[in-house]
Amino acid sequence: GVWRQTRALLFKNCLIKCRTKKSSVQEVLFPLFFLFWLILMSMMHPHRRYDEVANTDLGTLDPSQLVNFVIGYTPPTQMARKIMKKVAFDNFEDGIITEEYLSEEELQEASALKPSNFVGVVFKDSMSYQLRFHDSIAMSSIYMESR
Repeated sequence: GVWRQTRALLFKNCLIKCRTKKSSVQEVLFPLFFLFWLILMSMMHPHRRYDEVANTDLGTLDPSQLVNFVIGYTPPTQMARKIMKKVAFDNFEDGIITEEYLSEEELQEASALKPSNFVGVVFKDSMSYQLRFHDSIAMSSIYMESR
C-alpha cells in the first residue's frame, strides 16, 4: 500500500533529478548564491551601535524664551484640544498661546505671517503628529543620516 507508493514516488523523483541535472544543480546553487550575496551585503553595511546617553539635569526652562510663543494645531478635534490644553497650562505658569486651525493650509498661512515664534502641530491621529516650522517639517533624527 502506502509504503510501495511512497517508494515508487521517491524512485520517480530520483529519476527525474538524474535526467535533469542542469535544473537540479540550479535548484541547489541559486539559494546558496543568494545566501552568499546577503552575507556579503550585511558585511558591507554593518549595524551601528550607539552608546547610551547618561542622564543629565538640563536645568529649568527659561520662560523669557517663550514670550509670545504660539503653537497652532490642526485638525481641531476633542482629543487635540485636550492635548494642547495640557501642553499649554500644565507645563508653564503663564501658559503658551495655542490656536486651532481648520486645515493644514490655514496653519501654513499662519506660520508664514509669524515665522519666528510659531510652531505648528498636525495631528495625524490620536497617537501621532508632525511638527511644522516655517517652510519645513521636523523629521526624526533616525532619518537624518540617510538624507
